[in-house]
Amino acid sequence: MSEVLLESTLPNRTHRGKVRDTYDLGENLLIVATDRISALDVVLPTGIPRKGHVLTRLSAWWFDRIKEVVPNHFIAVIERANRDLLPFEVGPEYWGRSMLVKKARRLDAECIARGYLSGSGWKDYQRTGAVCGIVLPEGLRESERLPETIFTPSTKADAGHDENIAFDELERIVGVEEANAMKLRTLAVYNYAHTVAFERGVIIADTKLEFGIWNDEVILIDEVLTPDSSRFWPADQYQPGAAQPSFDKQPVRDWLAANWKDGQEPPGLPPDVVAATTMRYLTVYKMLTGQELAE
Repeated sequence: MSEVLLESTLPNRTHRGKVRDTYDLGENLLIVATDRISALDVVLPTGIPRKGHVLTRLSAWWFDRIKEVVPNHFIAVIERANRDLLPFEVGPEYWGRSMLVKKARRLDAECIARGYLSGSGWKDYQRTGAVCGIVLPEGLRESERLPETIFTPSTKADAGHDENIAFDELERIVGVEEANAMKLRTLAVYNYAHTVAFERGVIIADTKLEFGIWNDEVILIDEVLTPDSSRFWPADQYQPGAAQPSFDKQPVRDWLAANWKDGQEPPGLPPDVVAATTMRYLTVYKMLTGQELAE
């Protein structure tokens, strides 16, 4: 099924994010991953075919593997066979892209684990010798593996830029005990996932996680370890000292940077950029799971 889904229209929607829509089912939530794509802090009018399916199925694959490391909210991916788990009927356009999860109370911060010096972290290091206030050794190169994984929280913005915050600010926002649990669990997820992915030929340079409270426990929520939330590099092409090829939406970022100015209406993407982005998402899905994405 290659048609894109840009808008979901089910009952009881409580939140529309840049990519995912959330529906309240009482004790649980339904998260629908659309094919919307955002870059440079704008949501584009063109969808990426199969993107929502990659985000949902890859998240489910990871949630199943890391449940012994960190508790999470995952219950099931909605398919034809189990659609009766929902209190309303959903058509085939929702199968495989919709995830039934426990209803946790979201903690309003994003948790970033960085294992390599890249992206905004590299720019920060060049300017200050630190990443989000964490001082690093001198002489590190772009894309180099850090001496140890670092934790850099940020505020969560549904529109515009997330803002990096210090750990004491995270404690103020969510609570001291919760902040410490978020840090420890972010690092545990990253270090476990980095090992799993590397064995499959993928380097996870960094990743962004979200947490919530369920039954008085800090648990992992939202999506996890997808091309939307993580920087994935092919391990066999890794060469520190420069930017790395990646399995993400870089074709969209590059095209938008060359064809759009901040303040303008975001333009539609050309077919070659759409196809290149779809291929990156499908490629890393197969590398990690060992399977083609099911139709």
